[in-house]
Amino acid sequence: MRVENSFLGAEGIGETIERRLWKQGVTHWTEFDDSCEGVGPTRAERIEAFIEEGERAIDADDVSYFDEVFPTGARWRLYESFREQACFFDIETTGLDHHTSVVTTVSLHQDGQTRTLVRGDDLTAEELAAAFADAGLLVTFNGARFDIPFLEQSFGIDLDFPHIDLMPTCRKLGLSGGLGEIERTLGIERDLPDVDGREAVRLWHEHERGVDGSLERLIEYNREDTENMVPVLERAVSELDRQVVPDDCPLPE
Repeated sequence: MRVENSFLGAEGIGETIERRLWKQGVTHWTEFDDSCEGVGPTRAERIEAFIEEGERAIDADDVSYFDEVFPTGARWRLYESFREQACFFDIETTGLDHHTSVVTTVSLHQDGQTRTLVRGDDLTAEELAAAFADAGLLVTFNGARFDIPFLEQSFGIDLDFPHIDLMPTCRKLGLSGGLGEIERTLGIERDLPDVDGREAVRLWHEHERGVDGSLERLIEYNREDTENMVPVLERAVSELDRQVVPDDCPLPE
């Protein structure tokens, strides 16, 4: 689903009215007019205002407009329209508290390219700001509670971007547990199935002691966490589409 198929961004419009429009064949903004049944003049004006602002936002590649007007639970709808601006990222740390722990690696995946920043090398506030510069939409797993505040507090950077957190998104589909568990449920395989967060901490400490190959293995794990979020989100979006859109009114591509 693209944002142009959605009417939830209009004031006072919920899924019931949106579904009513879809069932009338109004599955794209271009098909809406004030003669649609069951809407009424006030709601029609609000929908038209939303469409007008939405078209301007799309022309300006402005993800934030839709992030503000869509309900929190519908932010997954942003992905198809702003896929190229989606920056998947994941961090590894030595612990859970930024006061006593440090970030060891940060991997970012956007538009098919992955980059990893490493503590003691290029993991700095300046490099992080540059790495996120082209992002319009962040995608994380539990990043709202962990990755984003940890980076902001550790490096003094601002990551107030539109954001899809995969943890609550997957829970809408009954998929619980960590990222690895959800991947196994979906049949997504890993090259390093035996490495987890605890092992990542051990690998970092081994690297500090000069153990060959430990940093490379940590980076590979961090990158796999990041890149595997792509198929997880795409499957979640596909399934949420299937649940939200009635069978008798498929949305246009």
